[in-house]
Amino acid sequence: MTQNISAGDHAPHDAPGTPETGTSRATQTPTASCPDPDSAPERYVLLSSPASLLAVVPVLLGFQPASSMVIIGTEGPRAEVRLTLRYDLPEPPDREIAADIARHATGVLSAQRIEAAVAVGYGPGHLVTPVADAFRERAECAGVRVTELLRVENERYWSYLCAEPGCCPPDGKPFDVKDHPTTLAMASAGTRVLASRAELAATIAAVEGKAAESMYRATRRAEEHAARLVARVTRAGRRASARRLIAVAGLDVVSEVIAHYRRGGQLRSYDDAAWLTVVLRDLRVRDDAWSRMDPRHREAHLRLWTDLTRRAQPGYVSAPASLLAFVAWQSGNGALANVALDRALADDPRYSMALLLRQVIDSGAPPSMARLPMTPEEVAASYDEMEDPDPDDITALQE
Repeated sequence: MTQNISAGDHAPHDAPGTPETGTSRATQTPTASCPDPDSAPERYVLLSSPASLLAVVPVLLGFQPASSMVIIGTEGPRAEVRLTLRYDLPEPPDREIAADIARHATGVLSAQRIEAAVAVGYGPGHLVTPVADAFRERAECAGVRVTELLRVENERYWSYLCAEPGCCPPDGKPFDVKDHPTTLAMASAGTRVLASRAELAATIAAVEGKAAESMYRATRRAEEHAARLVARVTRAGRRASARRLIAVAGLDVVSEVIAHYRRGGQLRSYDDAAWLTVVLRDLRVRDDAWSRMDPRHREAHLRLWTDLTRRAQPGYVSAPASLLAFVAWQSGNGALANVALDRALADDPRYSMALLLRQVIDSGAPPSMARLPMTPEEVAASYDEMEDPDPDDITALQE
């Protein structure tokens, strides 16, 4: 299996299907690869059995699914994985939600012109079967061939497509992927699989304890500093806007920290982190940062926006979390993109960049579409309606 497009993750009580984008690959005899995000060649692994398929699903998602329906779209003679979607199972069972899940999944598959799929439901039969049946029925109507449909529970699997007791016994077939060759091959490629989606979310959760207290105080100092800058210019009789002042102050510091992370650096202090979160609230500063997300440096960018998302105080989370979501999608890590968007929208439910990214990823858009919206020069040109700041304003900012 080769995953080169999307992996989805969604709770059943929202509009079904928030695709999470992945970069591993899979095939139907099947073959899976797990490329180094930057330069290493892809490593292909033969998936010759349901057990090997079950070994690779957590790799495609980045975490071990539970109470989930995972749908993998494949194409070509080698059945390369084009798309992976995960949905929370409705509990208690709900036929309408099951139908919505099936409708969304087949809609995304059809939009991507994917004509074959495999699916795995994780959980008890009374939760998995309604979704499996709905997907199978909807897929047939949509012209999508379901080549395998499994249910997994307590390290056993059942096939909805096989009635042969020799290979698919009624009490399920035991499997253990821990030492499976597929698991070992993916591990050797450096792939990290977390225990759950909650564990993934915890990797970008807000810092706690002393770190949170220090960041709170640093953010208050940053806000006071911004207020003093504006007051200083206002007292001098100049009519520069606060937004323009913060943009002038923020553009250089954001480009510097991006370059610093690309060299292997990290945030130097709570005050530095706090000031970054404050200036990133300015859309020009955020857009300038967005335009610098060159995919050649995505690992450095992931570190930067993860660090800043974790440290950002309430009211300042949306910008770094949205930038993290973009880079995660760009990197093929849709699960991380979605938990980052969860954080961004929890901080500001109307934040436009987060809403846009959620809509695009929700549609199953591949990482190849995560193109930079503009160059830094184009961002600057798009804000030309904002007059160049007075040199005295710049001097005031630097004092």
